[in-house]
Amino acid sequence: MKFKLIIASLLVAGVCATVNAQEKTKYYTDKASDNIFLGVGVGGMSVINGGFNTPTFNLNVSLGKYITPVWGVRGQIGGFWQSLDEQDTQYHDYCRKFGEVNLDAMLNVINLFAGYNPDRKFNLYLFGGPTMNLAKAVDTNITYDGNNNYAEVREYDEHGLKARFGATAGLGISYDINSYWALNLEGRVGVTPSIFGDASDCRKAEATGRLNVGFAYTFGGKKFVSCEAKIDKTAINDEVNKYREELAQAQTDLAQTKNALANVQRETKEVVKEIEVAGPRAIFFGIGSSKIDDYGMVNIQLAAKVLKANPDKKYKIAGYCDKATGSSSFNQKLSEKRAQAVYDALIAEGVDKDQLELVGFGGTENMFGKDYLNRVVILE
Repeated sequence: MKFKLIIASLLVAGVCATVNAQEKTKYYTDKASDNIFLGVGVGGMSVINGGFNTPTFNLNVSLGKYITPVWGVRGQIGGFWQSLDEQDTQYHDYCRKFGEVNLDAMLNVINLFAGYNPDRKFNLYLFGGPTMNLAKAVDTNITYDGNNNYAEVREYDEHGLKARFGATAGLGISYDINSYWALNLEGRVGVTPSIFGDASDCRKAEATGRLNVGFAYTFGGKKFVSCEAKIDKTAINDEVNKYREELAQAQTDLAQTKNALANVQRETKEVVKEIEVAGPRAIFFGIGSSKIDDYGMVNIQLAAKVLKANPDKKYKIAGYCDKATGSSSFNQKLSEKRAQAVYDALIAEGVDKDQLELVGFGGTENMFGKDYLNRVVILE
C-alpha cells in the first residue's frame, strides 16, 4: 500500500504543476479590507418620457469593493432634481427634488476577456442592479367647469415621501492614474415608477438617463494576489524529490518481497490478502475549495477498491484546512464540506456507508510542515 500511495501522490503533484503552468493566472483579494473604494460623480440627468426632458443636475457618491479584477460590488446614493416638460396631462414641473439608492454588480469586461494586467490604464465595465427613488407623492385632483361645457380642470399637490423601486444598468470607462486614483465616465439608464405620479404620461414605468464624470479612490491602492504567489514551487519540488527517493526504496522492497513470496509455502498467500487494507490516503484541495479534482479521484478510486474488499473494516474521513487562511468558523465548515465530498465520492464508488465515519478538524497549523498541505482530507 505504501507503494501505491507514493505513486498516487506523485501523479497528483506532477499533474497539478502542469495544470498551473497551462491555465491563465487567476487573481483574488487577499484581505477583506483590501480594494475598498469611494467614488464621487457629477453630471446631468433627464427623464425619458415623450423624448428627453429638460436636463437637470445630478450628483452621486459610491462605496464599493473590487472582489476580483473582474467582479466588484458597490452601493450608490444620488439625485437632487428631475424635470418633466409639458405632458398630455397639461402638467409641467422643473427641478423637482428626489433622491435615489442604487445597488450595483460591476463586471470589468477587459479583465474578463484579456486577463488582469496591473499596468493597464483604461478599463471598460458594465454595472447594474436594483434601484429605489424617494420623493414626495403627487396627487391629481380633477374638477369640471360647468360654465365651459364641463371642461376638465386638473390640480396637483404634493405630500409625504414615497419610495419607488425599479432597476438600472449602465456602462463605464475608467482611467487609472495610479493604484489609488481613477477617473471615470459613466452612463446609466433606469426604469422606475414616475416621481410625478398621475401627472406623468408614463406613471408606472418612467425611464431616466444619467451621464456622470467623476473619480474613485481605492483605500490602500488596488491589491490583487496571484494564486500562483501562494504556491511554494521549491517546496513542491522538494516534496516530489522526497517521494521519488521513497518510491525507489519501495520498488527495492517490493522486489525483495516478491523473491521472499516465491520461497514460502502456498498457505501464506492468505496472509498477503489479509494485509491488503486501506492505509492512510491524502486527497488535496485548492484554496477555499471543497471540489475534488480528477487527480484526487485517483486516491478515492484506489481506496474504494480496497474498502469494498474489506467490508468488516471501518475508516475515518478527516477533513482539514489551512489555519493561515480564513477564519476559524469558516475553516471548520470548509473542513466538514471537504470530508463530506470524499464521503459522497466513496459512496458513489460503491463503499458501504456503515464503514465510514466523518469528522472535520477545521484549520490546522503545519500538519505536514507547509500551510498549503493542510488543505487535505485524510482517509485512514
